[in-house]
Amino acid sequence: MRRDKSVRRAISVGTAVVLVLEALTIAFVNWILGLAVRHQSMSLAGLDSDAMAIGSWVGGGLFGLFLILCAVLIVRIARRDEMTGRVSRIVLIICAVVHGVVGALVVGLVGWYAFVILMVVLAGLVGTLLMYAPEDRRDGDKPAVAESENGGGGELPPPATA
Repeated sequence: MRRDKSVRRAISVGTAVVLVLEALTIAFVNWILGLAVRHQSMSLAGLDSDAMAIGSWVGGGLFGLFLILCAVLIVRIARRDEMTGRVSRIVLIICAVVHGVVGALVVGLVGWYAFVILMVVLAGLVGTLLMYAPEDRRDGDKPAVAESENGGGGELPPPATA
């Protein structure tokens, strides 16, 4: 049991570290792209190059902050050794879906190495979500569904008759 706990934590912390590195990389790449657009005075459909540069910086910063938020949630889950609330799970699921979509797009744009890296991060996210799933609790652990008033442990009440 202790070994399983340490393996879960290692996978989760590793995923969090990779997400932080990915956030820094994305922010750096968007910063460089913004500088390139500004210095080359590039324009797309009549947009000002300064607006495009600022858009690149803001987009990269927001995406980087989102990935850091996901890393913080994963570290919190690993530290508590249990899944956090519903909102945290939804945020991590969104992060996993984004990694899947970006991984599918990056094959043609960047190459297979970038695809493999994104799929490893996706596997870490999905692994963390599955390892700490509240439905996997045993009888001795906290119940996933609180018992209802009828004592049925989450069963539906009998239908009302008129």
